[in-house]
Amino acid sequence: MQELLRTNDIVLISAVGSLLAAADIPHHVADGHMSVLEGSLGLLPRRLVVADEDAIRARRLLNEAGFGDDLVG
Repeated sequence: MQELLRTNDIVLISAVGSLLAAADIPHHVADGHMSVLEGSLGLLPRRLVVADEDAIRARRLLNEAGFGDDLVG
């Protein structure tokens, strides 16, 4: 698994997740339920990850969509 995105912005996570889903790129949002521990303050970032074999295609898609500055690594 490769981490593509780490952010507190749930709208950004949702937008990127929708793009990946539309392109049939399986993904997972890690730490999505951490708000239970933090009291829904949005302090802990969520991480969006994809399988190693999908990482290059996902990064290319997100760069083309204008999310390149938000990508990890």
